[in-house]
Amino acid sequence: MATQRTLAIIKPDAFRKGYTGPILSRVEQSGFRIIGLRLTRLDVPAARAFYHVHRDRHFFDELCGLMTCGPIVVMVLEAESAISRWRDLIGPTDAAVAGPDTIRGQFGESVSHNAVHGSDAPEAADFEISFFFDESDLV
Repeated sequence: MATQRTLAIIKPDAFRKGYTGPILSRVEQSGFRIIGLRLTRLDVPAARAFYHVHRDRHFFDELCGLMTCGPIVVMVLEAESAISRWRDLIGPTDAAVAGPDTIRGQFGESVSHNAVHGSDAPEAADFEISFFFDESDLV
């Protein structure tokens, strides 16, 4: 197994409810190294650019609206098989069917309000990390 990086986002719904601390604790307790961390806010053009791969999907405008409604916490996680491990930890996109041991199961509400984002492939992780961070930002 190789050390890998992935992007994780604590979404506005989870940030607003005060779940940032507990989610960060889960990240660290699960063996991820946080090598980049930033509190920021997306505007609509940035959200549309970040989620460009979904531009033809019916949920694109709603997704961009949800991601611009408040602050987000973006982080770069590093671990062996980070992408798959993070995806396992966060659970399925629909928080209503995510297990209670997953981040989405514990902190999410629905498919739209699902608390966190995670890169789904190495190419996506590379794009998403560089969207928010310069290499010099990572420690």
